[in-house]
Amino acid sequence: MKISNVLLTISFLLFQSLLYSQASAVSGTVTDSDNIPLPGASVVLKGTSTGTQTDFDGNFTLDNVSADGVLVISFIGYMAKEVAVNNQITLAISLQEDAQALDEIVVVGYGTQKKSDLTGSITTVSSEDIARTPSGAPMQSLQGKVAGLQVVSNGAPGSAPTIRVRGLGSYTGDGASNPLYVVDGTFYDDIGFLNNEDIETISVLKDASASAIYGVRAANGVVLIETKSGKVNQKAQITYSGYQGVQIAQNLVKLSNAEQFSTLARESGSAAEASYIDNAMQRYGRSRINPNVPDVNTDWYDLILRHALIQNHSLGVTGGTESVTYSLGISQFEQEGILKMKNDYERFNIRAKVGVDISDRLKAGVSTIFSNSTTYRPENAAFSSAYFAVPIMPVLDESKTEAYPKPYANAQDLGYRQPQNPFPLLENSEYRDKIRNNLVNFNLEYQLIPDKLSLRTAYSHNFEALETREVRLPYFYGIGTAFRENAELVKKNQTFSEQTWDNTLTYNDDFGKHNLTVLAGTSFRNRSLEQLEVKGLNFPNGTGIGDESYYLDLAKSIDLDNVGDNGVSQYFFSYFSRVAYNFDNKYLLYGTFRADGTSKYQEKWGYFPTIGAGWVISEESFMKSNGVFDFLKLRASWGELGNANVNASTGGITSTEVNGVFGDTRYPGLVTSSDFEALKWEVTAETNVGLTARLFDNNLSIETDYFTRETRDAIIPVSRLLVPGETRQNVGVIKNSGIEVAINWRKQVSEDFSYSIGGNFSTLNNEILDLAGQENLTSGGDIEQRSVVGGAINSFFGLDVAGVYQTAEEIAADPAAQAAIASSGIPDYIQPGDFKFVDHNGDMVIDAQDRVDLGSYLPTYNFGFNLGLNYKAWDFSLNVIGQGGNVIANSKRFAIRQTPDANIDSDFAINRWHGEGTSNSYPSARGIRNPWSNQFLNSFFVEDGDFIRLQNVTIGYTLPSLKGKFNPNIRFYMTAERPLTFFKYNGFTPEVSNGVDAQTYPIPGVYTLGVNIKI
Repeated sequence: MKISNVLLTISFLLFQSLLYSQASAVSGTVTDSDNIPLPGASVVLKGTSTGTQTDFDGNFTLDNVSADGVLVISFIGYMAKEVAVNNQITLAISLQEDAQALDEIVVVGYGTQKKSDLTGSITTVSSEDIARTPSGAPMQSLQGKVAGLQVVSNGAPGSAPTIRVRGLGSYTGDGASNPLYVVDGTFYDDIGFLNNEDIETISVLKDASASAIYGVRAANGVVLIETKSGKVNQKAQITYSGYQGVQIAQNLVKLSNAEQFSTLARESGSAAEASYIDNAMQRYGRSRINPNVPDVNTDWYDLILRHALIQNHSLGVTGGTESVTYSLGISQFEQEGILKMKNDYERFNIRAKVGVDISDRLKAGVSTIFSNSTTYRPENAAFSSAYFAVPIMPVLDESKTEAYPKPYANAQDLGYRQPQNPFPLLENSEYRDKIRNNLVNFNLEYQLIPDKLSLRTAYSHNFEALETREVRLPYFYGIGTAFRENAELVKKNQTFSEQTWDNTLTYNDDFGKHNLTVLAGTSFRNRSLEQLEVKGLNFPNGTGIGDESYYLDLAKSIDLDNVGDNGVSQYFFSYFSRVAYNFDNKYLLYGTFRADGTSKYQEKWGYFPTIGAGWVISEESFMKSNGVFDFLKLRASWGELGNANVNASTGGITSTEVNGVFGDTRYPGLVTSSDFEALKWEVTAETNVGLTARLFDNNLSIETDYFTRETRDAIIPVSRLLVPGETRQNVGVIKNSGIEVAINWRKQVSEDFSYSIGGNFSTLNNEILDLAGQENLTSGGDIEQRSVVGGAINSFFGLDVAGVYQTAEEIAADPAAQAAIASSGIPDYIQPGDFKFVDHNGDMVIDAQDRVDLGSYLPTYNFGFNLGLNYKAWDFSLNVIGQGGNVIANSKRFAIRQTPDANIDSDFAINRWHGEGTSNSYPSARGIRNPWSNQFLNSFFVEDGDFIRLQNVTIGYTLPSLKGKFNPNIRFYMTAERPLTFFKYNGFTPEVSNGVDAQTYPIPGVYTLGVNIKI
């Protein structure tokens, strides 16, 4: 018994000793995702009250922590995290920002608001998503990420995508439907000068209530950009981000090869076309595989395209003290074009942003961006030229000794009407734009009553200098009339200046359950533009002479007919006010009023009110502890905005002297006419109803909106009475309406694994409501587009194809076909393989009266899907986007009727009608060129624009932390941008901004390797 007691005592002491040996001090550092220390973060041993807080540098030490203990780390605005000790004595802990935090502060016009207090429709995209897209255009990164935002890509280096927020509200072009861009409080028409790595957030303000504070420039939505800033009491952090990659042309249009083209020529019924094939065989020989085909098989698209490099390097420093914050950065972006010519874009940026607390009441801030970029624009005509070029001809023909500067092959040598060789254009043209942007914003803010009443003044200046040089060198094919005789040099100098001075007075107060914010302000803006253009002829050029001769003083003559010198200056002044009221965090009221004055229109002043309301249902007593909804808010808004993007009034009053005779006496007279446009603001009235919800411990978020956006006093062309021509008048009404839904789920499964999944979907119905009694508005020429009441803006208009005639008996049995044959006087005017059209008005005749709406280029729906995974040091993300309900006019195919001896895509060659039953949708080689089949645009040439795309795939790995003071955060990653796109359209891309594909630049896939380093 005694022995057993001794053994028990010894065992107990050993156990106690073991427990003591396993309990030790644990230290570590808590940072955010950017490796910035988080002072004041809570560190608690799970299941106990033992805990501490991090110091100024984010460091902590916690004593007596067992080896199997778990620490719970939390910080306001960040997602809490549990970390298992696992015998570690030093921990490096990174917290992720809680993007769904209800107390998150979002930037709105001339101020900020809590996200939970918003009554308007605002979507924010973070820097992580922006930087993931390898592009020189920041807005490209938003494609598929914001419901209600359409981003139409442009593949040319240095070009910006087309941006539409909630549809198209103006009939006129020239940027009339572009949104307003606001960068750190400064207004811009475009943000192509920005580097993605310099951007902290991009917020899209979609409804009138959210946008109205910016007045007449906000009628088409507002895009707010906040650049990266330093933080108070932040040690200097150095970051480097860089990637390098390759661009590869995607979804190349396969053109008819030599065999297919020869077959089409012989099936065309044209003896001339068949003879051209024989001429090619005589000139270039016969194929050894098929002796009926010339021994040349040129793939023109393959020859004019190339793989192209892309790279970006950014270096930044951010930090702050108790009274100063700073953020500095430089970046270099370079992108080659995939078109095989001088077609590149490069941009060098320097950025600085500094905030200073001069005293307890006075703050100052300044931000500057200097951007220097050079763009070599592509020769877009090369794409259509390559499409039509016959494959039975090479690029160079060494027998062409009279051609220069190279022996370019010429289809006219074979009998064709045009040279059809794109290389003289590519190799003898150069279009360079040098753009220098100087952007500065300076602001002062003084607390008249501390934390209650403040006065802020801000001055910003956007200065842009554009130098354009267009060089066109002479070339000659050796035969025919198609050549460039003179060396041409065009120089354009343009300077743009926009100055804005804003002054605001803001009152904010909390009393009881009430919170009130009142803002009043004024804004002055001046925009001026000056440009000079001169064209010189026959400067020194030729072998061994380069751009050292590209100067006007070396030209032999100046083309005085092409000298232009002009400018414009416009002034704007505005008064605005805003009231935001919150009662008990349940009931929200938000209203703005703005008066805008301008020198641009005859109606100088416009007055635009908005109002918004919100009900936070989850704060009601009956919703407490419901177990499902953490936050639920119903919101609604209405407002009016003016549109200042429409071009100013033009025209004037003219007088003509005339003579009249009464009796035998001649009387002099004067006839006066006017084509002057007396314009006023277009006014957009918008209603928005939305729901915001957070569910299941804030893991699930839902945003839904329904909107109607009606543009009244829309500026449209109207025929003048008595005087030929038309003028623009404020008489149209255009409506856009739709539904937007965004759903996101994210979950921290364990310390090592988290994931997120989400998507958005939006619909759009664009409709003309009033054209002031006019039957329609027509544009587009051969590719006719019409705007009619009840239809969308510029819908395609033409005949509806019912099928393809299969036999002569079918033609004989069709009264419409017989009427056409009789009218033409040609017995075989319609043959099997020709189109059969729908006789919509039932008069047994196919004519202009049978044309119908063939569809709109505006998608009726857009969607995006995203997936994110994080496991230990690995991260993975995937984005999918798509759209549908729109159509594209295949202008290249339709142009075959005007160029009957040109090539066409192989899709047509494979699927053409070539005998009874072979096709009921594609015509024959003769039929596609027959006037009966293409007398008007028809549904065969207007194709489906739907697509779904794997937009971005990124996989990254973060290296383990190093021991010691030097502990950089290093992440390597690989990105594939647009690797796969699925669509039916017979073109390079289904993304065509105006729906007419004549020579759209291909949108490449981009594959990059990159690194992010934070020190």
